[in-house]
Amino acid sequence: MAYISLDSRPQGLRIDTAPLLVVAGAIIAGFAVLSSIVSTTQALLFLVGGLLGLALYQASFGFTGGWKRFATEGRSRSMRAQFVMIGLTAIVFIPLMSGLVPIDRNLVGAWAPVGVSVVLGALIFGLGMQLGGGCGSGTLFTVGGGSARMLVTLAGFIAGATIGTAHLPFWLSLPSLPVVRLGETFGGIGGTLVTLAGIAAIVGVLAFLEKRRHGNVESIFSGLKDLSPSSFLHGPWPLVLAALVLALGNVLTLLLAGHPWSVTYGFGLWGAKIAQASGVDVASWAFWASPAQSRALNQSVLFDVTSVMNFGIILGAALAAGLAGKFAPKVKVPLLSWVAAIIGGLLMGYGARLSFGCNIGALFSGIASGSLHGWVWFVMAYIGSLVGIGLRPLFGLDGFKKS
Repeated sequence: MAYISLDSRPQGLRIDTAPLLVVAGAIIAGFAVLSSIVSTTQALLFLVGGLLGLALYQASFGFTGGWKRFATEGRSRSMRAQFVMIGLTAIVFIPLMSGLVPIDRNLVGAWAPVGVSVVLGALIFGLGMQLGGGCGSGTLFTVGGGSARMLVTLAGFIAGATIGTAHLPFWLSLPSLPVVRLGETFGGIGGTLVTLAGIAAIVGVLAFLEKRRHGNVESIFSGLKDLSPSSFLHGPWPLVLAALVLALGNVLTLLLAGHPWSVTYGFGLWGAKIAQASGVDVASWAFWASPAQSRALNQSVLFDVTSVMNFGIILGAALAAGLAGKFAPKVKVPLLSWVAAIIGGLLMGYGARLSFGCNIGALFSGIASGSLHGWVWFVMAYIGSLVGIGLRPLFGLDGFKKS
């Protein structure tokens, strides 16, 4: 199979000094505060979040754009890199979670049942990410890079996730299969091999379709041979490097927190706290009535792993933007684009709550944990994404190209 390389984007060496110093100071202060108030482990998770944000920004590693590019142009480079990342993580996750590799702590995977809530929620999320312009992780790292539009998407995301927690008991009452864990069904080695076989099949199909349409396949290793200390610092990063760093970050999260990386739980928690402060009796909702959720609702967000890592992602992306000389808040956005951003955010927040996560918690961490629901989530979210791409022109956004 023939592969082609892509030229790296031209980068200057200008650094946005003032934002860089502010962000670096915030990261140092955040680590110190978390170490003092919560624990050293929580502070380390904050730094892992910063590493994830740095990698996401430096490689522009977003699911939304990659899925859209394959749907509209037939180029699968980003999607293949995403599944390589998931596969690398699964090689570690499934053996650890199945007990094949002994470890002196209890590890909980991103496991969830496959039911109506997952199918519908993933479909809604996929639609929303194309209107909002970002996924769970994409929203965070673009906010860190200074995007005002994505702040609106984030606000919608938080609102949608909050509404989703109120409605979740109803959706969970609908028909559902039990949780299916490949590591449990096939054993640690078998579950890993089944997962890797599925990933290899998807990567192969994506490459085949791209080759048939274009006569060549863009390599995920493009730019790797030209990587230098300067490009590592200022960007852009090759996709494969970001995939490795993100896989490492998820493994570190599992070992430190006892569970994989997730994003959207934090949004629902933030929304619940805002609603509670506004006089809404959130504590009486079924979702927040359980002991664990009630504790999270009544504690500072600094005690919540997902929230702390989300803060780290935003700051890590801001640090990368400062290093790249690209930290520039953008506020001139057409009205319809603002509307799409808020609708997209609402749909993503609601869909993520129904489907037990987003592109990170359900897709990345779900498949890597050997959970069947992660595969179902991918299929339904991609279908929803196609619908969202078709709706983009209604909001003045680009959609499918006319052939």
